[in-house]
Amino acid sequence: MATHLVEPTARAVGSTPAVRSARRGRIRGSRMTGFLFVLPGMALFVLAILYPIASAMRMSLYHWQILAGAVSQYIGLDNYARALQDPQFWLSLGNSGVYMLFTVPPQIVLGLLVAMLLRRASPAQPMFRVLFYLPVVTSWVVVSLLFKYLFADQGLINFTLHDFLHLMSSDTSWLSDRWTAMVAICALGVWKGIGWSMMIFLAALQGVPQSLEEAAMVDGAGRWRRFQVVTLPAIWPAVAFVTVMLVIGGFNVFTSVLLMTGGGPGGQTQVLLTYMYDQAFQYLDFGYGSALAVLLAGFVLLLSFVQLRAFRDRGTEARA
Repeated sequence: MATHLVEPTARAVGSTPAVRSARRGRIRGSRMTGFLFVLPGMALFVLAILYPIASAMRMSLYHWQILAGAVSQYIGLDNYARALQDPQFWLSLGNSGVYMLFTVPPQIVLGLLVAMLLRRASPAQPMFRVLFYLPVVTSWVVVSLLFKYLFADQGLINFTLHDFLHLMSSDTSWLSDRWTAMVAICALGVWKGIGWSMMIFLAALQGVPQSLEEAAMVDGAGRWRRFQVVTLPAIWPAVAFVTVMLVIGGFNVFTSVLLMTGGGPGGQTQVLLTYMYDQAFQYLDFGYGSALAVLLAGFVLLLSFVQLRAFRDRGTEARA
């Protein structure tokens, strides 16, 4: 009888307005504490990311004037219409696509191959990891100038192919033609990016269950078959991540083109970022430059969305 009397009394005390108010106060206090912790990061994100994006989108709608006291004229979507009718824009977009097409697959394939080779522990493994990753942490400015020297008319590449191996009848002016210059720029992109892909794949390979590989080996599966049915499905999220990030990076190539060719000859090696840079900072057409930036951002966002959907569908099929 006493037990039945105590339980309703305890419940009644726990549900009094004072107790409920105190509980709500504690919840609000914990939420406020969390908000205060997040606030500095959110403020930095707004100031460094959202505000510049909003400013670029606003500038793209104006014939923007940078002189003090000058009035910027609102022209709506004229800058976007101009871009779509600009042959140099399409040439730059094509060059960005060529760079992406000829740098992303080699970085994925070679990075995964190197990761597979360095997966097993050995005394030389740490040294090789450092050597392959060293280009990643090297300055883009330094390696761009280095490759500009290597592909110069009297550079090491011509010396090796012409004077040493006798594979060419004469020296090639690599950086004076659109396609040979793109070869040099793409070679730099692949050389510098293999180490980054390798490290991501190495981390993913550590999570592949050894028991699955041993079971496949017992079933008679060879190395290639084990890679297909065990390793690749296990690291598929890493493959998706590396691919999306490399595609985004491919369309954001800038420093190597600017320092190796400057967009020349005659704008033939311009990519979207160098063309945008020239419009904004050489010709001071910030409105058109901002429109180019918005178009590039929208294109990369759409391409990334398509890739993520494709990888998600492929991963679902593999699990099924």
